[in-house]
Amino acid sequence: MRIKFCGVRGSTPVAGGNFTRIGGHTSCLAISAANELPTLLLDAGTGIQTLSGAFDGAPFVGTILLTHLHWDHMQGIPFFPPADNDDAYVVVGQPAQGDPYEVLSRQMSPPSFPIMPDGLRGAWNFVALESGKHDFGVFTVLARDVVHKGGRTFGYRVTHDDASFAYVPDALDANDDAILELATDVDLLVRGAPFVSAERERADLFGHGTVEHAVDMAQRANAGRLIITHHAPTRVDAEVEAIAAQHGVTAATEGMVVEL
Repeated sequence: MRIKFCGVRGSTPVAGGNFTRIGGHTSCLAISAANELPTLLLDAGTGIQTLSGAFDGAPFVGTILLTHLHWDHMQGIPFFPPADNDDAYVVVGQPAQGDPYEVLSRQMSPPSFPIMPDGLRGAWNFVALESGKHDFGVFTVLARDVVHKGGRTFGYRVTHDDASFAYVPDALDANDDAILELATDVDLLVRGAPFVSAERERADLFGHGTVEHAVDMAQRANAGRLIITHHAPTRVDAEVEAIAAQHGVTAATEGMVVEL
């Protein structure tokens, strides 16, 4: 299983010379089996755009799983040409909280955006997911509710053959039980940690996690490796790198590829 980090920033994309090493695009992971094109995308922030070249004009046929419907996790959907393609077939899964098309349309419709989701080309199927196991092609995905803020939110555990990883980008540190269920004995835990413990009050206000808690959870879950993501847009590359080094973890960078 191959995991490509296409977007690693949280909240809003950033640009400029201070963000070139870590990257400025928002959340998106592309998952593929071996050397194939990705058929499973986790979140669809602006980072989804960086995948277009790999398809070389071919349509996307697969699944986009959104952890939740905040802007930074879905704003790239209409800017991914392989999916906006006459021959594309796209399943968009999101935590159940009403009709999935109607919920997504609140974010993607006039006056906020010129078209609605049905304005995209290809065949699109919008699915409301409940907590539990789901199969998407060759991947088995366990979805679990986590406490974030401002709408139902999932963390995911993805399994293919003997490899597994957990993806929990947006969740309060108080989600120990859910994170442990998703992350126990995985090869990799990808955890959103835009804050440090000294910023706990602000982390709780926005429903996010801290690096210290991510390290603790990875150890408790016996995860093979921890990568922190969803970096705060206010932190320049040097600050993200310094935090990662201080806590002995890997900071996700745009374009990073992990083979499991």
